Amino acid sequence: MSKRTDSNSYTMIFAVIMVLVVGSLLAFFASSLKPNIDENKRIEKQQNILYAMGINQNDESSANFVSTDIAGTEFVKYIKKQLIIQGNKISEDDTAFLIDVKKEQTAAKAGNERRLPLFIGEKEGKVFYVAPIRGKGLWDAIWGYVAMDENMIVQGAYFDHKGETPGLGANIKQRYFMDDFIGEHLMSASGDFKGITVAKGNNDPKNEEKTDYEVDAIAGATITGDGVSAMIKKDLALYVPYFKSLKK
Repeated sequence: MSKRTDSNSYTMIFAVIMVLVVGSLLAFFASSLKPNIDENKRIEKQQNILYAMGINQNDESSANFVSTDIAGTEFVKYIKKQLIIQGNKISEDDTAFLIDVKKEQTAAKAGNERRLPLFIGEKEGKVFYVAPIRGKGLWDAIWGYVAMDENMIVQGAYFDHKGETPGLGANIKQRYFMDDFIGEHLMSASGDFKGITVAKGNNDPKNEEKTDYEVDAIAGATITGDGVSAMIKKDLALYVPYFKSLKK
């Protein structure tokens, strides 16, 4: 007579029970940890925005955020307004910080009017307009924050990625690449939006020319660079009407 534990029914019942137990535990831990996860995301977003404004702890070569301990305080100190732009409507709203750019992009594809968050900061008497951008790299999502002045001249940028190749596309978050965008013009003198192209054949490797709408590409990361170019042109173009309204 075989043992009951050797039967197929016993194995199936045991497997079902284990799935239910493990699933319940994972759901419990996910629920209990959600406040901490949300808080970490909030701090990271604050660090990203501040970095684009040049509020960071960079040394001569490395890109470093302000510490998590002071990110909230620094954010309140430097960010004076949060705006939500939706079509012709512009509203000041502290919930702009909570807008999920990915969800807004998806909603726009479905025909809904996209909400655009914009963070207005001040540092040393200068006004910065920081906009979030999101796109697609070689393997997965890439995103960033671009700080501009009222003429849409880049004052700073921060880029990040989910799964780009280490040493290649992943280098979009290296300081040497991000710093290249500082001073680059997004619009022509006549007011046409040009964006910025991460150009493999760029003839200005030292990045001294700031009105050519190009920065030097990362060797071996053509597709990631194309993704950066595309998200800058696609997402920042949406803010052009707002910047033109500042001139009126």
